Amino acid sequence: MEARFYSQGEDHYALDPDLKAVLATFAPGLPEEELHAFGRLVGEEVLEVAHHVDQEAPPRLLMHDLDGNRIDRALLSPAQALLLEKLRPMIRPAYEGRGWPLHYALGYLLADGGLYCILTITHQVAYALHKYAPEWEGVKRELLYGRAYGATWMTEIQGGSDLGANRTLARREGEAYRLYGGDKYFASGAGLADYAIVTARPEGAPPGPKGLALFLLPREVEGRLNFRVRRFKEKLATRAVPSGEVELEGSLAFPIGHLEEGIYYTLENLTVSRLANAVAAMGIAKKAHLEALFRVRRRTAFGKRLLEHDLIQHDLLRMRLHQVGGTALAFLAVAQFDRVWQERPPYSEGYHLARLLSHLAKGRTAEHGTLITALAMELFGGLGFLEEYGVARWHREALITPIWEGPANIQALDMLEAIAKKRAHEPFLEMLWQSPEARRHAEKTLKDLQEEGPWYAKEALRRLADAATLYALERVEAEPFPALARLYARHFLEGQPLPPSAQRPELYDPWWSRS
Repeated sequence: MEARFYSQGEDHYALDPDLKAVLATFAPGLPEEELHAFGRLVGEEVLEVAHHVDQEAPPRLLMHDLDGNRIDRALLSPAQALLLEKLRPMIRPAYEGRGWPLHYALGYLLADGGLYCILTITHQVAYALHKYAPEWEGVKRELLYGRAYGATWMTEIQGGSDLGANRTLARREGEAYRLYGGDKYFASGAGLADYAIVTARPEGAPPGPKGLALFLLPREVEGRLNFRVRRFKEKLATRAVPSGEVELEGSLAFPIGHLEEGIYYTLENLTVSRLANAVAAMGIAKKAHLEALFRVRRRTAFGKRLLEHDLIQHDLLRMRLHQVGGTALAFLAVAQFDRVWQERPPYSEGYHLARLLSHLAKGRTAEHGTLITALAMELFGGLGFLEEYGVARWHREALITPIWEGPANIQALDMLEAIAKKRAHEPFLEMLWQSPEARRHAEKTLKDLQEEGPWYAKEALRRLADAATLYALERVEAEPFPALARLYARHFLEGQPLPPSAQRPELYDPWWSRS
């Protein structure tokens, strides 16, 4: 296949010295050989196969077998099916005692929303079983080491992000339950999942989110299809993951943990996927950033390389600040989650901090990612708008990151709840003691939030995220991060333009020492 990306064939970990510096700070000791090997897999195979799936071979829904029986199976390109098996080991590290940062570092490098979604929802099922349903150890191992795929089906047509509006009813039948009235309208992994975790309301449970329980839903029961897939969605991007509409009517399901704690298990799973969304947003943005870095070295305009033009250098500096800021924030959140992920309700102060950071990271990285990918397209000029140049796809892929796992409004409201009910801002401010400027901005933002309430919540999320980002960037000692931290504070927290003194290649160009 003809290359569609300048970075095709390259080791994407070797191309990203900023990632290496961030990981050395927030996840020291990760296996370099493994990261380089995965970086090569991304450059040599993932880019090619993912582009093929996006352009020519998205999953299709096969509804009947040769005898006319409903099977509702997703048909994958053979290239995608083989690649997924090569990628599957990336979902195992936390369950093998190697921690979450390695998984999320690999997710950042993978940076294909569709492929990463399939793997994320698979290990989310394993996560719920690992923590709250050890009787399903065999299924967990199928998901982690076998060929089974998982899914998380929460969203219903009438509620969307409002989980409390779910209408699926769970009626007890022996040790199991039958689910009725379920219309899971945005069901990622539909037709692919062998096991899903789903929210439903047991008979007699109260209304609202506190009445939801979490259930394990197998694809088949005694050889018969246990749910139906109505159709697959036509999407702007993330085409590698089959997204559809699932009907639950008499579907047999098994309770996970305590019924009355279902909303807590659901929110835990959302924390896992929100962190995946954050690292994927920055990984997708990095793919666009790489294309721009190659392009400005190759393209000549007005008598010199684009890289030598002042305004291009200004754009590259903006891109890098968004990129390093979002990446540092994402892995700060990952590191905190890794410390507390095995906790169960009631949670500690440290867990509430991890949850708050997940909201900040999810919301802010999506903004960073969409800006970076749009600017990368602009640096290509008219060619950047053509599908034959891969940079256009990265912008399409980035556009889901503000929406998946709860859009910005939901992140802001959940942040408010974490602050008001869980006092999550208290350990947050304590963490920021090491960064007086970050703490000062955070304290002012929290005061404004108290006065303005929900009207100010999205702006407050952005400013608290930027305060956390400044703290994170100041922790990275590798050059030129101290200078980048000061520029980030000036530009994003103080609202000042980037000064002419920042026109230094080591600041706007992560490859300056190689130029």
